[in-house]
Order: sequence, then C-alpha cells, then structure tokens
Amino acid sequence: MRHGNQFRRGSGWAFGALLLAAYAGASGTGFAAEDAGGAPPAHEQPKPPRQEWTFNGFFGRYDQAQLQRGFQVYREVCSNCHSLKMVAFRNLSDPGGPGFSEAQVKALAAKYQIKDGPNDAGDMFERPGRPSDYFPWNFANPQAAVAALGALPPDMSLLAKARSYERGFPLFLIDPIIQYQEQGPDYIYALLNGYTNDKDPTWNEYMPGHKIAMPMPLSDGAVDYADGSPKTVPQYAKDVTAFLMWAAEPKLEERKRLGFGVLIFLVVYALLLLVVKKKIWHSPTAHPSPDTP
Repeated sequence: MRHGNQFRRGSGWAFGALLLAAYAGASGTGFAAEDAGGAPPAHEQPKPPRQEWTFNGFFGRYDQAQLQRGFQVYREVCSNCHSLKMVAFRNLSDPGGPGFSEAQVKALAAKYQIKDGPNDAGDMFERPGRPSDYFPWNFANPQAAVAALGALPPDMSLLAKARSYERGFPLFLIDPIIQYQEQGPDYIYALLNGYTNDKDPTWNEYMPGHKIAMPMPLSDGAVDYADGSPKTVPQYAKDVTAFLMWAAEPKLEERKRLGFGVLIFLVVYALLLLVVKKKIWHSPTAHPSPDTP
C-alpha cells in the first residue's frame, strides 16, 4: 500500500507538471524573466490600460485585415526610423499572417533596393528585392542612425514581446489563469497614445521618466486606409501594435492549436490512468485476505 500511495502521488505531480507545461504553451505564459528595459518602476509611470485584442485568450487569432493595416502604418511611418530585420518579405504570405498573396509579396519586395554582392569584379551592388530578402533598414549602420536621429531606434521585430511592465501582486499569479499575455502590446499601444503634453513633444505618459527620444510618430490622417477604417491615432496605434505582435510571434495561432491538442491528450490520458488505477486497486489480488499465506 505504501508503494501504491507513492505511485499515486508521483503520478499526480507528473501529470500536474505536464498539464501546466501544456497550458503555458497554449496560453503563451512562461516563467522567463521579463525584459528589464520594458518593466519600469511603478512609481515612475501609470500602468498601461488593458486593451481588447483578437489574439488574446486561449482561442485568440490575428485579424488579417488589421495586420494588413498595421503593416501599412509600419511601412509608411515606422520604417522611416525602425528596422524589422528578422521579418522577410515572404513571411507576409505565411499562414496566420497578413495574408498577402505570393504575387503581392513579389511586387512589394521589388520596390526595395537590396545591397548585395560582391559581384565578379569584387564590388557590392544594389538589386530589386526578392521574397526571400529581409526588410532593409534606411540606415547603413547604427552609427548612421544615431547621427541622423540623435538616438538609436530599436528594431521592431521582437518589440511586442520584449517590452512589458510589472503587473505586481497578485496579478502576476492570476495572469496564467486568465491567459493574459498582452503586456507588450498594451504597453506599445499606450506609449503611442501617451503624448499628452502639447508643450513638450518629448514627454510621454507611459515612458520611464516621462521622457522619450522619439517625437509623436502618428497623427490623424497620416495614413490613408482603403478599407474605410478610421484614420485616427488610436486606430493607427491599435493596428500597428497588432502587426508588431504578429512580427514577434508569427506562429501564435499554430502554437495555440498545438497546445489545445496537447491538453485534450492529457485529459484523455488522465482518464485512462484513472480507469487503470480503479481496475488495479479494486481487484481481489490487490487486497489479500488475512488467511492468505
């Protein structure tokens, strides 16, 4: 009986660990430390308000139209300063992404000039972009960006996952249960809408110390949407933030589908273990009589 109890306790802990791991994979919750640069002390700034996103929750998905609008905002506004060096043109046609066709991706890539080489003469040259190329940056190197802008703008490839803020107790314990993983998008959205001091263009409500090197990047009517969506700063901020979330986690939908499948498997596996356990512990041989030699 002692060995049986140990077996039951060990199986319970093992199953609990597997269930928690699958749950974390499905909801995007992990135990890695947050990026220190994106978690400013609470006394320096207010916490970004929570937003409603299509990709939150256990069954969250990206809004394809929103991703396309967000890419338009990035291309027409953000790409003037920020790079997107970990995203290739072909990724725009990947499942679960903005949903551009291969023809659209080829046409888009061809509008960019990509530095390549060396050629047979040993010289570098420029050529039209290809779907396999990554988005080029407007600056030759970080030093050139600092000289032109006065500060180095961060690459936006992983920005939505790198930026965050402290949720504090007990919210950080509740987040895995409610599947809250949108700290980064909430922070970026709040930052883009945080220019609330008309007298100081470098003042931002949600930036640590309330000082930011980037002037307000968005303004009403700056980007012309073809689908009739509002041409306002909040709409631009919401769309480009969703696009940055996709850039940082393009396999989100696939991950959630896989996590859901693993959870179903673990539930079925637990039920089978329960049946086996009852079968074993209710059999006559499991409880020998006192007269048995």
